[in-house]
Amino acid sequence: MNQSNTRRGFLKTASLGTLAAVSIPQIVSAAMAAEPKGKKVTIEKGDIILFQGDSITDSGRNKTNNTPNLASPLGNGYALMAAGELLLKHPDKDLKIFNKGISGNKVYQLAERWDADALDIKPTVLSIHIGVNDFWHTLTSGYKGTIETYIADYKKLLDRTKAALPGVKLILCEPFAVMGVRSVDEKWYPTFNLFRQAARDMADQYNAPFVPYQAAFDKAIKQAPPIYWTGDGVHPSVAGAALMAQTWLEAVK
Repeated sequence: MNQSNTRRGFLKTASLGTLAAVSIPQIVSAAMAAEPKGKKVTIEKGDIILFQGDSITDSGRNKTNNTPNLASPLGNGYALMAAGELLLKHPDKDLKIFNKGISGNKVYQLAERWDADALDIKPTVLSIHIGVNDFWHTLTSGYKGTIETYIADYKKLLDRTKAALPGVKLILCEPFAVMGVRSVDEKWYPTFNLFRQAARDMADQYNAPFVPYQAAFDKAIKQAPPIYWTGDGVHPSVAGAALMAQTWLEAVK
């Protein structure tokens, strides 16, 4: 069955009561339930918050404007939505929030631009969501990196960051994929799961909160079909970006 028919069938047969039965906060709570308690970053006065990653973070941001807290340079995805919530909740804390995600990036490409796009900003809170391209591009673009490449490159990047910014508060996000939506099929598995696990392991190693995006999407697709949350299995819809933002916000207090 094609995606449009799946979605039409779902919307035809699901009542509004069924769709509303489980809210995004409930989905997020369920996704976070399996995570270690107490690992949260405290948002403090004067924090400089930086979102880093690939196209999921980039989300069409204006790369010619470096002003913090503006919609255009924050993009139109989860970083903008999370930033909006933080700025609404903490008007007294003089937060400065940046997004420096770039579409297509793998870890080594983050490293190539890390001085200008991360270290020079001197973030006190650094959120990184990276990994889907480190696997996906091995299927589509001839990239020869392996899970070992991903782990080595990521650890090197984190060690470099901690050396330059000893007090930085890290938030590490899980690369995710939604099966059966355009770009994600059985060829992804089981190898892609290794990348998810590697990100989780690094969060443990660097004592950082871990944002369990896969669990959030896995639970969300029980409430609405996969195509509702992502157009291609990788890039979130508006609803998917809202889900990501709310899940990310569980990593801060």
